[in-house]
Amino acid sequence: MKTEKGTISVSLVDETLALARARGVDVQPIVEAAGIAPQMLASAKGRVTAAQYGALWANIARTLDDEFFGQDSHAMKSGSFIAMTQMALTARNGGQALTRAVSFMRLVLDDMRAHIDKRDDRVRLVFTQRDGAAQPAMFAYATYFILVYGLVCWLVGRRIPLLEARFRCAEPPAAHEYRLMFCDDLSFSQAGSYVDLAPDFLDLPVVQTTQSVKPFLRDAPASFIVKYRNPGSLTARVRKTLRALPMQAWPGSDQMAARLHVAEATMRRHLKQEGYTYQSIKDDLRRDIAIAQLQRGGQSIADIAVALGFAEPSAFHRAFRKWTGMRPADYRAANAHAAGTGMSRRTQLAESD
Repeated sequence: MKTEKGTISVSLVDETLALARARGVDVQPIVEAAGIAPQMLASAKGRVTAAQYGALWANIARTLDDEFFGQDSHAMKSGSFIAMTQMALTARNGGQALTRAVSFMRLVLDDMRAHIDKRDDRVRLVFTQRDGAAQPAMFAYATYFILVYGLVCWLVGRRIPLLEARFRCAEPPAAHEYRLMFCDDLSFSQAGSYVDLAPDFLDLPVVQTTQSVKPFLRDAPASFIVKYRNPGSLTARVRKTLRALPMQAWPGSDQMAARLHVAEATMRRHLKQEGYTYQSIKDDLRRDIAIAQLQRGGQSIADIAVALGFAEPSAFHRAFRKWTGMRPADYRAANAHAAGTGMSRRTQLAESD
């Protein structure tokens, strides 16, 4: 069975589309090309796949010719992220890669700035802004961080744990999604804006090469938005273990810790450092599997309910509405229609380039 890649809240989709609309872009063709149904956008609990959001992100950036979506007075021209990747690829280690990425962003943006403050117990990425520039919204901080952090994580071949994050902006409607993106210890309306990273990555060697850069650039930035994952993280190990079992056989927290040969308290602590709890991993995985299976087709909704461990289809219907705000049948129908429309739109967009 094909592994799901995670899903993204429609609230982040709305924020992305709002930036495009503010620049006078007709977003309907872009939404259709990404295969996102209007019904999904209409639901406050709606979720899209990483691939759908990645297509949306790329098409808006290309349409605006700005990979920072107009959130800075100086456009981050299309191709900037590729250039930043190539610059950082020849770094010796994670610390040098981070320095190069931050320096590159300083060259392409005028309003938002960042500098690195290193101490023994953390590496702090401190955000500032040009005098007279407007206070950035959370989405602007997140866009900057996703590009830099995702790149460095990929270069050293692992997810860098985040310790805490503080931002000057007011708490956004999608605060929970930003906590998934950053870490649980995240606060808004603070005196300053910064993100603290665990320092172990500084001396890790850059393990990527010119051979691995093409597939990386093809998948970015969707791979960042669902949080940088790698097979060595404890979260990934828990998720992989659960994915290999029928949901009826998913173990309790103590049993999972035993399977992974760690103490339960140790497992909880490490998962928290990675921004998860055991229960949140199970909840998110069940939701994402449901969405992936509905999109793939080939199974009845009743069969999907059984595979997900629901005793009755009605219980699955209730859970899915809670997760997404839509009934499973409506979600499947809307996605099928959007996928067909998106194929046509993608062809049109490609021919217009």
